[in-house]
Amino acid sequence: MFLDNRQVAMDSALEALADSIDYFQDNMERLRPDLRDALKPQYEARAKSMRKLQELARKHLNLLPRDADVERDDYLWLWSRIKSFVGNDSQVLIGELLEQERVLMQSLSTLFTHPLPDPIEPIIEECWKGCRSLIRELYELQKQKEPS
Repeated sequence: MFLDNRQVAMDSALEALADSIDYFQDNMERLRPDLRDALKPQYEARAKSMRKLQELARKHLNLLPRDADVERDDYLWLWSRIKSFVGNDSQVLIGELLEQERVLMQSLSTLFTHPLPDPIEPIIEECWKGCRSLIRELYELQKQKEPS
């Protein structure tokens, strides 16, 4: 089955959402507890939005969900661990989470260039706002020093 441009854009946004959630869940034990506690509610809200969006994409765009790219996840995890040997683990991870947000913002902005069914647009806007909020939070956390 071939996808039209709108379906491809939605698929990319869903993949970016799933990747960001997976990456946080796979690496949250590496974060200091205060950082983990600050970020966890944002990712929980994102997971709810993603599930809603998946349902709406299936209903309105005939788009079936697909699995995350496991090889890419393994590569990102390994690369992040290698960088942690030469830097602060939490700071390295915050940088990686920021990169995930950049990818997500690009996917969402591409999706916004296509006509979307009315029920989908508010969820995309919610994801966009959540992404912006998380980016601000990550930059604030990045400024903080490691507690002594």
